[in-house]
Order: sequence, then structure tokens, then C-alpha cells
Amino acid sequence: MHSHRIPVSVAALLACSAVAAFPIFNRLEDHLDDPTIVAHRDRQAELNERSSAILAKAEEEKRELTEAELKQIEDNSAEFDTLDRQISARVRVLDQGQLLNAPRGRRTDPDDGVEQVDRPTNRGERLGAEPRPSNSRSNGGFRNFGDFAASVRNAATHRGDVDPRLRNAAASSVSSESVGADGGFAVPPDFREAIAQKVFGEDSLVARTDQMRSASNSITMPVDMTTPWDTTGGIQAYWTNEAAAINQSKIQLEEETFKAHKLAVLVPVTEELLEDAPALNGYLGRKAPEKIDFKVSDAIVRGTGAGQPLGFMNSPALVTVAAEGGQTPDTIVAANISKMWSRMPTSSRRNAVWLVHPDAEPQLDFLSVGQQPVYMPPGGLSEAPYGRLKGRPVIPHQVCETIGDLGDIMLVDLAQYLSLVKTGGGRDSNGLKSDVSMHLWFDQDLVAFKFTLRIGGQPWWSKATSPRDGSSTMSPFVTLASR
Repeated sequence: MHSHRIPVSVAALLACSAVAAFPIFNRLEDHLDDPTIVAHRDRQAELNERSSAILAKAEEEKRELTEAELKQIEDNSAEFDTLDRQISARVRVLDQGQLLNAPRGRRTDPDDGVEQVDRPTNRGERLGAEPRPSNSRSNGGFRNFGDFAASVRNAATHRGDVDPRLRNAAASSVSSESVGADGGFAVPPDFREAIAQKVFGEDSLVARTDQMRSASNSITMPVDMTTPWDTTGGIQAYWTNEAAAINQSKIQLEEETFKAHKLAVLVPVTEELLEDAPALNGYLGRKAPEKIDFKVSDAIVRGTGAGQPLGFMNSPALVTVAAEGGQTPDTIVAANISKMWSRMPTSSRRNAVWLVHPDAEPQLDFLSVGQQPVYMPPGGLSEAPYGRLKGRPVIPHQVCETIGDLGDIMLVDLAQYLSLVKTGGGRDSNGLKSDVSMHLWFDQDLVAFKFTLRIGGQPWWSKATSPRDGSSTMSPFVTLASR
């Protein structure tokens, strides 16, 4: 086996790859809702993390890079640079479109550290509002999360030598929800928002729910469970003769209380890991939101409602379709799909999605009625990344149970699920609160990163509803019984 010393050019390329995208990323504040850009950024972080792991392994084993490892690093760097150019081109085109469509504002003398350029306003801003601080000011002056983490480490290991940027981010008073307020630091807003945007991203279940934000821990709201064909309660419509008195009806409402519960991530990070700032930036920026997102998504499906959201699988609104007589265990047949579809209210069908366990996907390929296939796999870019059943997306997700168990396939309209996110109190607009403490495990050379999210939720429907004629109930939350 041949081995090679790490060429200076490769090491430099890795270092450049780790930071080359940051000037581009700093221009993305107006385009963070672009799914293509977000996907490219995540892929770049993954590539850099893989290359860093290869270098770390070689150093740990006190050896030089093998030919295969050297080739892998070069391939990772080449793909990183290609993605970088893709992002740069996309941002440039998007910026040009905004510039062409922007109203021309009044120019003023620039203030120190404040951008004063004619550009379109972001969502939530208004024309004539105060100038927006520059990107370096809005994220505390740090280039990225890794840069911020490295500054925290230096402050912890070199007492008195504190980065001035950290002083601007230091907590000013003790708070019961903050760790290490005396010497602790608040994560700058831009990094909190980046994580929150991934938690509530396009593929997140919570992103598909009816989201409500509140500064309160709970809200109480009226719910109308009467149907348009209900003739026994709620508002009614009557045919009336000319000049005859109109029959009266009254509102029939139920009262539901939604409470936000606390979800937390506490991550102790070693001094050695913090020394590799670019790798930490990619790792924490991806891993923390992954864990938060799955925990929230799992609660939306099967939460108990005690100290966490109430999942639709534990809700009285759930409809469970029985298996076919004599159906083979651990199978899904076309009749299951048709009967589940019939239990979905027509008003929810255009918004419903199928959630399936990955183990169930192979069976979908063989579903058919006569010669007509039931399942349609992704057919080109217009359908990617999901296949379709009954015209609705099929989303493989680990919140589902394995094939044959209750919950291995579900048909749900998550717009009929209310998620309550608490904002304010040191949290960003998406409800995420982030803190860093170098005192919690000071004797172990560990720095603690804490992320907390206050979120609650439950189905809007308090029960399944009966049809105008017939015995089969309907609900926006339908699953298949165990087989």
C-alpha cells in the first residue's frame, strides 16, 4: 500500500473549502428560504466533515494519507468548489432579480457599520424602517458558528483574554433559563435562526402543520367540530317560504387549550473539538436541528400529551382502517390504500400526504388494480423527491413503525394539526433559544452548548366525524391496523 505525506496544496485546499463559502453565505440573508441553496450548503458541510475525518484518522494513527484517502479528499474538495459556484451563481441571479424589482429608496449619509444601499426589503421589514445592520454586526461579528465556538474556547482557556465580540454577546443578568450567565454567552441571532430554519424546513413535519407563535406558554381557542351536513347542532341553513319567519340556530363551539412544552439539547464539547472550528460549524449546525426536528416530528405522530405535544396517533381523531380478511402478515395491498383514502375528508385530500416506513416502500412498487399501477415512483424533476399514491406525495419517514405494525403507513393532513411555538424571552422569531457556558464543566475543559424550544401541539379535530350517510367515520388522520 502506498502512502503520501499530506501535500501543502491539499491542506490549503481543505482550509479554503472550509471558509470559501462564508463570503457567499453572508449574502444569503435574503435567500435562506431557497431550498436549493440550503441543500447545497448542507452538502458542503457534509463534504468538509468527511475530509476532516479522513485527516483526523491519519493523524490519530500517526501515518500519512493513502492513495485512496488522498483521492477522496480531492474529490470532496472538487465537489465543494462546484457547489460553491452553483450557490454564487444562484445568489447573484436572485439578487439581480430583487434589484430590478426593488423600489428606489431615498439615499442618506451612511452611518458606521450600517448598510445603506437601495435593495428590496426582506419579509417583515417595511420601507422607511431603520437601516438594517450589516451581516457582521447581526451575527455578533463572527464569520460562522465555528468561529464563535473557537472564541468561547479561548475565553475559557485563557482567562482574561476574552474576544471583544463575546463581550457584546455576554448575558447581562442572571436568568433561570440561562446556563452560566456570569461568563456565559448568547449564541448570535444569525446562527440561532439558521438552526431554526432547518428545524422548520421543507421536509420537517412541523413545517407542514398549522403553526402559531405566541409569547405565552398556552392559548385557549374555540373549535367548531360540526360538519356542513350536521343537522343536530351548530349553525343551520333552512329553506324558507316568502314572508315566513326564518328558523334560528346558534353557534356550537368546543374549547381547546394548547400548551407549549420544553424541548432541550445540551451538548458538552471538548477543547480539542473546538480547535477545529470549520468542522464544528458544519457538525453542530446540522446535528442539533436534526435531533430537535426528529423529536418534534415524533411527538406530532405519537406524543402522549403529558409534558409533550399530543400526537395524532394518540388522539380521539385517529381513524384506523382494518386489514383485509386473510391478508398476509407484514403486507400492504391495494385495498388498504383505497379504504384509507375513502376515510380522508374530501376537504383534506388535496393537502394530505402519505407517511411510510422505508421498509414499506418496496411493497408499494407492486401495488396494482388489474393492470393499473397504484403507486407512481418519482418521474423526473417535477415529481422528485417523492412518489405518489392517489396523487398525493409518499414521504418515507422514521416516525413510522416498521412494516406490518400499526403506523407503518399513514395518510394525514397536517394542516389540521396545530403546533404552538413560544417566542420572546430571549428566543428568536422561530422560538429557538441558544446559550453557551464555559463554567458548567470548567474542570473538564468542556464548553456547554444549549438549545431550547418551547413547542406544543395537538390535532384541531377532537374526534373523528360521521358522514352524512353511512357508518364509516372520517378524519384528517388515518392509519392502517397491524397485520
